[in-house]
Amino acid sequence: MMPIISEFLQPLMNSTTQSFAFLAAMGQAELVDSIVNILPEALQGEYTIPAVGLTLVLLVSSVVHLIIRYWIIHLLHKLDEKTDSEWYAVILKHKLPQRALFIIPLVIIYNGLNLVPEFQDEVTNFIIRLTAATMVLVGARVLDALLSSVHTLYLMNTGPDKAPIKSYIQLAKVIVYVFAGLFIVSSLADKSPWYFLTGIGAAMAVILLLFRDTLLSLVASVQLTKNDLIRVGDWIEMPQFGADGDVIDIALNTVLVQNFDKTISVIPTHKFLEHSFRNWRGMKDTGGRRIMRSVNIDISSIRFLTYHEIERLRESHLLKEYINEKMSEVHGYNSEHLKNSSSTLTNGRWLTNVGTFRAYVIEYLKKHPNSKKDLTMLVRQLEPTEKGLPLQVYVFVDTTVWAEYEGIQSDIFDHLLAIAPEFGLNIYQQPSGRDFRALTV
Repeated sequence: MMPIISEFLQPLMNSTTQSFAFLAAMGQAELVDSIVNILPEALQGEYTIPAVGLTLVLLVSSVVHLIIRYWIIHLLHKLDEKTDSEWYAVILKHKLPQRALFIIPLVIIYNGLNLVPEFQDEVTNFIIRLTAATMVLVGARVLDALLSSVHTLYLMNTGPDKAPIKSYIQLAKVIVYVFAGLFIVSSLADKSPWYFLTGIGAAMAVILLLFRDTLLSLVASVQLTKNDLIRVGDWIEMPQFGADGDVIDIALNTVLVQNFDKTISVIPTHKFLEHSFRNWRGMKDTGGRRIMRSVNIDISSIRFLTYHEIERLRESHLLKEYINEKMSEVHGYNSEHLKNSSSTLTNGRWLTNVGTFRAYVIEYLKKHPNSKKDLTMLVRQLEPTEKGLPLQVYVFVDTTVWAEYEGIQSDIFDHLLAIAPEFGLNIYQQPSGRDFRALTV
């Protein structure tokens, strides 16, 4: 294990040793002896020389650490204030250079211990192994900061249709820390990493059991990202988990949904492959949202219009063309099929109030400033029920903003409910206490 770490860190160790040349002088027996001679005789003994040498190594390392912490890092932040570089601000925010610089004191200890005279090999090797393990941990944290910086820069420099990569970043971090843990244990035990890797096969069943949800979430995350099923900002509905709102985060193990009541639903990522969900992104992409709502007409109020009512409705600019065309068609049919003017209506054709009302609603929607004319628009009758004849309005409006959509929908039905009596139609409403009281008067 030690040769592997030494070979990996050798360039850094060499440069650091050259930068702090006084460490070599510290290793000279004369320097240590001169310090020992200053000490009282009560403090001099068999382990005094190595203890002084170790203290000097730790002291130099601590001084360097303090210089990095209170001077160099402060200088880095000052430089950030004077530059507009986006990437520099990001790596400082995630402490990438700060963490990388803290490896220098560890390298000083790693090299300095070899210069301490009369130090026992067992103690030296233990401290070196401990220092090497700490350097591996610091290196893992540096890679952690690097991955976080890459993720932040990706979010800052991509468009709104970006594919989420947070789950991949988290997976990479897991891999980094797993290997870091392996190397740390190998360093402390003074064994090769392969020694521990050979035992992983036997523990694979336990690993799969412990990381089952993580592995399932990884597969689900890849599928969701590859097939572009959800993105941050999508409005989704997942009733099984009480989720109805905007996706605010897609991670390796969880997807966070902020519901419209501002509560947060936390859904395991792998559940998106096990359960169905509705994504409203298509609605936002088209720029329009559908209105599909019915007005229930009281069937007892449906009848033929009188001639006087037809003439009155003809004055409406929305109905004038329709009535002229329909009356021409009706007169043509009746003149051909009715033998005399006393024939009943069953032998001919005439305009009904509900049909004319339906034509009015269609024209009203076509002229409405917020309706999308390029999408489906219709007004249809549904099957009559015990609550009357449902007249369904099916139209798209030119906004996907919830508050604006609800306002437009309310305005449309305000008008339809108020204008229906002009056609002799009553809107169905179940009898209330007032209705029953009116019967007794």
